Amino acid sequence: MAEPIGTADQPLGLTVYSLPSPTSALAEDTRRTRSGRWKMLLLLAICAAPVVASYFTYYVVRPEGRSVYGQLIDPQRPLPALTATDLQGHPVPLASLKGQWLLLSVASGACDATCEGNLYLQRQLRESLGKDKDRLDWVWLIDDAERVPQKLEPALAHATVLRVPHADLAAWLAPAAGQRLEDHLYVVDPLGHWMMRFPARMDLAGAAKARRDLNRLLRASESWDEAGRGP
Repeated sequence: MAEPIGTADQPLGLTVYSLPSPTSALAEDTRRTRSGRWKMLLLLAICAAPVVASYFTYYVVRPEGRSVYGQLIDPQRPLPALTATDLQGHPVPLASLKGQWLLLSVASGACDATCEGNLYLQRQLRESLGKDKDRLDWVWLIDDAERVPQKLEPALAHATVLRVPHADLAAWLAPAAGQRLEDHLYVVDPLGHWMMRFPARMDLAGAAKARRDLNRLLRASESWDEAGRGP
């Protein structure tokens, strides 16, 4: 008996789906990459805007033509991606210092007279800020393995003390011409950028001018900066 028309075995049909050409695929990847970069730059700009605004207010919109005691660092230098150690030998990433204004000093753990003077000025400057003192951390960066004198320990109760090799600090911070790294106090903003250096071997008269600078800087950033380190 003849098979009905249409019931005979037919060749198996294969459906071939078109694939994008390598050129179009590359163009799409490039578009996505470019879009992602623009989004990242926009996010960075939003995060940096408050700091930029505070610097503009502090350095450009200066009523009464008041002078600045500290030297502005240009370009600013970000915190290096290093791991320090605390006095107990525990590792502490330097990036963990971000989130607060920082007033830094550098010295050997043995702490000579210049070191003691800087630690005293750091503590006094922070305390002189009154209600704003919690917006500024004072930090002593020890650049060697020398033991800290026991007599200093009570005074350091409210300080952050970390050990960082001298070579690493010298690659980030820098003294004025003819001065040592240990001779200055340094200011770092909450984003981790070293942005100011106070004159070497600052005396009490200079400290009063430094306090004025810190007050102005904190006042210029009070709309976005908050007291206390974030979680």
